[in-house]
Amino acid sequence: MKDFLCGKKFNFIYSLLAVAMMWAVWLIVGAAVNNEYLVAPFAPAAREFFSLFAKTFFWKAAARTLLRTAAAFVISFVLALPCACLAALFKPFESFMRPIAAFFRSLPTMAVLLLIIVVLTPSTAPSAVAFLVHFPMIYSQLCEGISGVDRGLLEMAKVYNLSRAERLKYIYLPHILPSTIVNTGVNLSFGLKIVISAEVMASTYTAIGGMMSEAQSFINLPRLAALTVFAVLSGIVIELIFSALSRALFKWRGKDD
Repeated sequence: MKDFLCGKKFNFIYSLLAVAMMWAVWLIVGAAVNNEYLVAPFAPAAREFFSLFAKTFFWKAAARTLLRTAAAFVISFVLALPCACLAALFKPFESFMRPIAAFFRSLPTMAVLLLIIVVLTPSTAPSAVAFLVHFPMIYSQLCEGISGVDRGLLEMAKVYNLSRAERLKYIYLPHILPSTIVNTGVNLSFGLKIVISAEVMASTYTAIGGMMSEAQSFINLPRLAALTVFAVLSGIVIELIFSALSRALFKWRGKDD
């Protein structure tokens, strides 16, 4: 019975129930407040949401926000991967990276954004902030994945006298690949929220965050709500795509487990 209730079909139903609950909360709060300047009415927000897709400026803004998110992630990953590999192969390098990663993790995002805006332009500042958040996160995820490698495999590598490069190629990287793909979706979704927040703070033109800032300035709550829903849905879609990709590429892992 428990397995039946935890099946894929029921998981989908539970997800729909959660969405319906959040929608109901929106309707109830809107009706209770009864003030369109405090809570955006659902119907105008829904109309605004679908009308966005007919506007060229919206698509340009969405594309640039997504590109900023992707750029910040790629740069962070390209730097974090070799650092994590070196930390796995050379313990002194791991000790060297530990305070650096801790420093990046402890940086207050909004305070750093205010400083970066002074130095960089509103177009580049959101990507820079996302990089500062992404890098320590991705580095820690990769290090955690590498540390989970079966010690038996490492002992076997010593017996067969595999070099560090061979251990990295045949043991470490294949082990962390499935979790890295899943984490990529999570990191991109999280990075999207960071970029949009930074765009709002920096008043970035031609960006989802810039459109939100403009809607807030003119107290256009339906548009603000519509843009927020778009941002949330975009993050969810990104996570689902990479989760499905991981399941499709590594079905054999589930069978073995």
